[in-house]
Amino acid sequence: MSAIKIIKASNTIITMDPAKPRAEAVAFDSETGVILAVGDFKDLCTKFPDVHTDDVTTVKVLMPGFIDPHNHPVSSGATTQPPAYWIAPYVTRETNGKKEYPYKTWPLVEDFFRTINGDEKIPHDQPLIFNGLDRMLQGAPELRRDTLDNYFPDRPVLVLDNSGHAAYFNTKLIEGNPDTFPDKKPIGNPTGGSFGTYTAEDQKDDNKLVVGESNGRAYETPAIMSVLNKAQLGLAIPNALRSAALWYALMAKNGITMTSEHTYGANMLEYYVALAKAPHSPLRVGLYHMSTDTSGEPGDKLEYPSDSPGLEARLWKQGIKLWADGSPWVGNLAASFPYQDSKTVNDAQIPRDPGGTKNLNYTPAQLDAILDKYVWMGWQFAFHCNGDVALDVVLDAYQRALVRYGRLGTDHRWRVEHCGACRGDQFARAAGLGIMISLPPFQFIYWGDLLDGEIFSPEIGSQWVRAGDAVRAGARVSFHNDGSVSPPKPLLNIQMMVTRRPTSPKGKVHGPEQAVTLHDALMAHTMNAAYHLRRDHDLGSITVGKLADFVALSDDPYNVHPEFISELEVNGTWSNGKRIDPDAFVSNFPDDSTSPTKPHPHLAVFRRCC
Repeated sequence: MSAIKIIKASNTIITMDPAKPRAEAVAFDSETGVILAVGDFKDLCTKFPDVHTDDVTTVKVLMPGFIDPHNHPVSSGATTQPPAYWIAPYVTRETNGKKEYPYKTWPLVEDFFRTINGDEKIPHDQPLIFNGLDRMLQGAPELRRDTLDNYFPDRPVLVLDNSGHAAYFNTKLIEGNPDTFPDKKPIGNPTGGSFGTYTAEDQKDDNKLVVGESNGRAYETPAIMSVLNKAQLGLAIPNALRSAALWYALMAKNGITMTSEHTYGANMLEYYVALAKAPHSPLRVGLYHMSTDTSGEPGDKLEYPSDSPGLEARLWKQGIKLWADGSPWVGNLAASFPYQDSKTVNDAQIPRDPGGTKNLNYTPAQLDAILDKYVWMGWQFAFHCNGDVALDVVLDAYQRALVRYGRLGTDHRWRVEHCGACRGDQFARAAGLGIMISLPPFQFIYWGDLLDGEIFSPEIGSQWVRAGDAVRAGARVSFHNDGSVSPPKPLLNIQMMVTRRPTSPKGKVHGPEQAVTLHDALMAHTMNAAYHLRRDHDLGSITVGKLADFVALSDDPYNVHPEFISELEVNGTWSNGKRIDPDAFVSNFPDDSTSPTKPHPHLAVFRRCC
């Protein structure tokens, strides 16, 4: 058999290359993974006469593999796959052929807590992790330690907020981690994070509560990551590699061939190396090092193990990650506008006042100091911003640094992430500075109906995730799913940004002026996403000389009604010219969770996301 392979599309190949937008076939070298020719099938057969029938694969529609440029694969796998419990309201299960949402409401989550607590098969000393509690969508209160003690009086439990910006835990967990909670009191707030404590007001309501002790709340990554100690973490997630592999496979089954780790710490390297080296590894991963990482110096270059040559094309360090503010779902975004006085907001115990600058994680001077530290090293920056106030502050800091270091007008590709509440004039300013904008369709998909009039006023909420404004501003826009904050579904993202109709029974269109064309939506998960990750030179389109990363679809997205784009089937992916078997990839990491396990002291699994 020849090393040269041909994929023929019975319908079409959508290349995302403006010089040749459509084709019938693509030829590539299966050993190097390089695309050799794109065009008509007969022409390719003539050009490569040694290609035999066995070297030809036929699909219906072929595209460049989808790219999610902002994700958290290892932490998402660790906190959503067994033995962790994924309790997000959008999680589904099939029962007798019917789709159900077992965690759609807070009472359903409460019932699940009681069921798990009563399961005698689970050792009582095993910490339990629940991920995905959403106060807005499920109508849940902001949990406290005494609340969780009612459900889990004897088991250590950690509940991660779906936003990734908060965590809730019970007394048993606190007692098992005296390093962080000596005498049940937090040792102090880490930089960029904080712990909640009981106040005198709390004690008035319950005289058993002790002022100054942890109330079972942690906010932002530095605090959340220290809630579990290493021993507890090893017991809670006994096979983190398999959990991560399951998330990789989930992404691949949704057509994704490249992504990022946007909360990378040096202690995660061995995991990403193992995943990259495994046969049928489906993803290329660019790493964004947390500026707050204490396990290694964020500015250092990636050092590959000596027994892992040639990994640079599949795993590389891309930049530095920072957070300007928090999340709209927990009330700590830096915004200029208030929340509504509504049942959803009040039940979630969200402060109504505009967060403004008080919700910023850094002062302008701190931002300048961080940028000064790393800009000369050439790293790309990626800044989490949800609120409009946060984006103004970040753009100010970016502009100061670009001017200070003579980088204005250069190909720096500094990024801002999310920007759900941000405006068109801000996007125009960002584009003028050469700033990349990565938007979160999931914020609109799952919260869109609530955002418009229930969480925020209609003039704010209906416009959430202003993709239309961003494209009109001339920005290079990408879309992302942000790890476990939402399922990794590029086709759903594309559909929703074209239709502006969230997935809910109401089916209402919100902010139709913020819709984008199908072409722009596809670009956001292919060429633009590759550009954001600095891989547009070899990925993002089906072009001669680039690498053969593909996704096969059941039909042409241009030939289906926009409302049904997400129902297209992903019929397979290729990475570097090799067809991926996601299940075979997962089998590289056997399920040994029932056997004696060792703690995983090197994995910082808890993350801050949207």
